[in-house]
Amino acid sequence: MRVTLISPERSLFDDEASGVVAPAFDGLLGVLPGHAPLLTLLGAGTLTITTGSTSRRYVVDGGILQVLDDVVRVVAERAEPAAA
Repeated sequence: MRVTLISPERSLFDDEASGVVAPAFDGLLGVLPGHAPLLTLLGAGTLTITTGSTSRRYVVDGGILQVLDDVVRVVAERAEPAAA
């Protein structure tokens, strides 16, 4: 599935991924290929994007997450790579 993560300042991720775990406003949300269409508000926390055997983590706070036709779009009010 295609995953994009953007913030007002820049695009942080735009590539194929095998899974996403996001902090929705009411708890964690997992998205895998073939997920049903969805639109939800983001909360504050760590967004994890899995690509093969590696994971990338980003700290996000607010925004929206949309899943449609095997494309995940995350538009965050604030986002930055998480500290290692």
